[in-house]
Amino acid sequence: MRAARHPAVTASHRTFSLLDRILVPIHREGWRFAGLFAIATLLLWWLWSPLGWVGLVATLWCIYFFRDPPRVTPIRAGLVIAPADGVVQAIEPAVPPAELGMPALPLIRISVFMNVFDVHVNRMPVDGTVLSLGYRPGKFFNASLDKASEFNERQSVRLRSADGHEFAVVQIAGLVARRIRCDIETNQAVRAGERFGLIRFGSRVDVYLPEGIAPLVVVGQRSVAGETVFADLQSAEPMRRGEMR
Repeated sequence: MRAARHPAVTASHRTFSLLDRILVPIHREGWRFAGLFAIATLLLWWLWSPLGWVGLVATLWCIYFFRDPPRVTPIRAGLVIAPADGVVQAIEPAVPPAELGMPALPLIRISVFMNVFDVHVNRMPVDGTVLSLGYRPGKFFNASLDKASEFNERQSVRLRSADGHEFAVVQIAGLVARRIRCDIETNQAVRAGERFGLIRFGSRVDVYLPEGIAPLVVVGQRSVAGETVFADLQSAEPMRRGEMR
C-alpha cells in the first residue's frame, strides 16, 4: 500500500515546482542585454516616470526572451528531436543549403517559426558529429515567409548520426532578428537535446530529414525544443495528417 505524503512535504514539493517554472535560467548572452535595458529604464524614469514604466516592462520582456529552461529529451536511438520552440510552419521537400556540400536532392524540410515570445535557445536534433558549418549573409524578410529559407541570413549545420544518416539544421534570421549565434565546431560530437545556439529576436529553424524518413509532426503543431519528436528513423509510419480541434 502506498504511503500517504505528509501535507507539509506535498506543499513544499508544489512550491518548488512552481518556483522552478517561474525562476527559469537565463542564457548567458541575455544578461548583457538585460543590463542595457535596465540602464535605459533608469534614464527614462529620470526623464519622465511613465516612460520608466515602459522601460521596466521592456526589461522584464528582455529577461523573459533569453530564458533557457531545462528540457527532458527522449534518448532512444533513431529519434529526431525538435531543435526549436515554436509552430511547425511548413513541411515540404527542399534542397539543403548549397554551402553544406550535401547532394542537391530534395529532402523533407520541417520549418519551425519562433515568435518573440518563444524560447530562442536552439538544440541538437540527434546524437552525432558535426560534418560542416556554413554561414551565408542575406536579407531579413519575415521568417514566416517561404522566401526566408532562400534569401535570409542563415547559419547551417550538417550532421551525421551514429548510424550514418545525415541531417541539416539551419538557423534563419527573421524580420527583427539581427544576430545568429552558433556555439559548435566542425568534427564536434553532439547529443540530441544539447544546446548549440541562439537567435535573437524572432526567427526560424529548418530541419532537413534523411531521404525516405517521414515526419511525425504536422503543420500548425507546437514544437518544444529538446522534447518534441520530429521523426523516428526506425519507424515505417507514413507522414501524419492533422486537423484543428
